[in-house]
Amino acid sequence: MSRIGKRPIPLPPDVKVVWETPFIKVAGPKGNLSQKVDGGMTLAVEKDRVLVHPSEDPKRGKSLQGLTRTLIANMVKGVSQGFERVLEINGVGYRAELQGNALNFNLGYSHPIRFPLPEGIKAEVERQTRITLRGVDKNLLGLTAAKIRRLRPPEPYGGKGIKYAEEVIHRKAGKTAVG
Repeated sequence: MSRIGKRPIPLPPDVKVVWETPFIKVAGPKGNLSQKVDGGMTLAVEKDRVLVHPSEDPKRGKSLQGLTRTLIANMVKGVSQGFERVLEINGVGYRAELQGNALNFNLGYSHPIRFPLPEGIKAEVERQTRITLRGVDKNLLGLTAAKIRRLRPPEPYGGKGIKYAEEVIHRKAGKTAVG
């Protein structure tokens, strides 16, 4: 059995969980989320916690129990506290600005790039080189951050590009002339 899957998910007092097979709906002060739960899982929603139990096929149930528990725990944390991801832009002339619900980037290309933010994601630009993304859905937040990073990935020689704040770029030495 999964050790993570056996742990109960504690519910803050301001979070409500409703399980209507096959969907689980979580509502809190930051927003609402809904997720489809695999048919091989059974949920026990109590007053202050949620338990995930495998049903039917034991092999499939064991393999999905930890995943299901983690997805529901992320939903509970998202609607109660929210998630945040920070991106940094490095490079001469590289910058970003927020206009309405879209980010405009100057990343050394011949044209500016307009990146519309998906519904549920909010951005904040500090010093034109630091972007903070916030949202309740951890999956959507990670996908959005990855798409923004993909616009100009960091390169190992000059270190220019968009990187996560906690990411470490291993630098390479350039070619040297043999004389």
